[in-house]
Amino acid sequence: MFPKTWPAVLLIVAVFLSVSQTVFASITVDSTQKVVVRSVTLKGNDRTRDRIILREMSLHVGDSVQLADVPERVAWDQRNINNTTLFITVDTETRITPADDSTQLAQLDLTVIMKERWYLIAYPVFDLADRNFNEWWYDRGRDFSRVIYGGRLSYRNITGNNDRLGVAVELGFLQRTVLSYSIPYIDKAQKIGLRVDLAYQTNKEIPYRTQFDKWVFAKSEDILRTRAYVAAILTHRRGLYHYHTLDVRYTRNTIADTIARLNPDYFLESRTRQQFASMSYNYRYDRRDNVVYPLRGTLLSGGVSVSGLLPSDDFHFLDLAASATRYWPLGGRFYGAGNLRARVTWPTNQPYFSLRGLGSSSDMVRGYELYVIDGQRTAIWRNSLRYQLVDTRKQLKWLHIRQFNTVPISIYLTGFADAGYVSSTVAEQYQSQLANRLLLGTGMSLDLVTFYNLVMRFSGTINAQGKTGFFFNLAQEL
Repeated sequence: MFPKTWPAVLLIVAVFLSVSQTVFASITVDSTQKVVVRSVTLKGNDRTRDRIILREMSLHVGDSVQLADVPERVAWDQRNINNTTLFITVDTETRITPADDSTQLAQLDLTVIMKERWYLIAYPVFDLADRNFNEWWYDRGRDFSRVIYGGRLSYRNITGNNDRLGVAVELGFLQRTVLSYSIPYIDKAQKIGLRVDLAYQTNKEIPYRTQFDKWVFAKSEDILRTRAYVAAILTHRRGLYHYHTLDVRYTRNTIADTIARLNPDYFLESRTRQQFASMSYNYRYDRRDNVVYPLRGTLLSGGVSVSGLLPSDDFHFLDLAASATRYWPLGGRFYGAGNLRARVTWPTNQPYFSLRGLGSSSDMVRGYELYVIDGQRTAIWRNSLRYQLVDTRKQLKWLHIRQFNTVPISIYLTGFADAGYVSSTVAEQYQSQLANRLLLGTGMSLDLVTFYNLVMRFSGTINAQGKTGFFFNLAQEL
């Protein structure tokens, strides 16, 4: 159960406090009186075009709004701008001028002050090929041959329209080349966006089956698997919080004869090739105060994906998924979060390559970080209770590059309790001990949210099987 809504007076006071650097002129008007937005001034967006910022705001010049609603509207506009992740900091200032003989309504002047990020970043890659750091640390013996290295280029906000060019060239455990370009809006109404992806990857070591809820790997001096795809993704944003995505792609996967012999069900019927066209639609309602580490708001999502659209396709697959997450303040420095998600796939007889239960992606019951539980249907219920220990900004005065000299630091102590279930028809085939049974996990974590949307989490957990663990993750919340 979610907590009851706070009384309106307390809500107004809370929102007043949350809007940083907000200044109101001394006035004596009734809070039910309307004010008109006289001006919206943007400062600090040297590269970012004004229209990209104004697109995130609900307050525009000429709008009239009740005085009592101003603090909350300003606070949400500030959060929406911050959620573009174009800026290190976003602050607001407001000033209200009372009505006089020349004006029938009081007037609101709103100023948004931003500090832009450094948008062009070329950096070396040093990553782990395993699902997460914990699997590499505990199950793979900290083997540095499982490292991915190379280089990546991320050029954000190229034209000032929040567009992005990404290039990645990676070597080591795998060889991968990825080219991607996205622009959030290609129309004047700023509703339709486009992204194009092109990727090619080869592996000389891959998991070819699961045994006792752990991946079993095959390794060779020759290439064991190739993956290539091209994708075009259209996005439609309706209003501030509604997102629609249509993804059309063509994929070609191949495996060596060795893998087909080790697991004839990898592509089914000992096939060594899998090629298909697919189309997916996803809807997302996203009204969170911070997309990286939310403390209040709602996130709803759902999607359907169909693979095997062409007569020549040799892979046919249907995937349905839905998720609902709620974040809310509990008073003081306490915050709650609850998430419920489910996924169903068809047909029942699937290639091993497409089996995705819990653990192979971000879908996970905490306490089972080291396990991969294959199945066709999954459900998860995750709950968190957080206490904010620290929330501050540090100015590095000795560093004269403005995009790097402001370091936000927030630290949270989090208690959590999760439940999950994987329905699987292959549990016996892959000797699963965790499929088709209730999964429970609980524990505590210390979460550090800092520079450039970095979230570091140190967790201690215990699951229903009595297994304890200490885990480290770099990830967004839920």
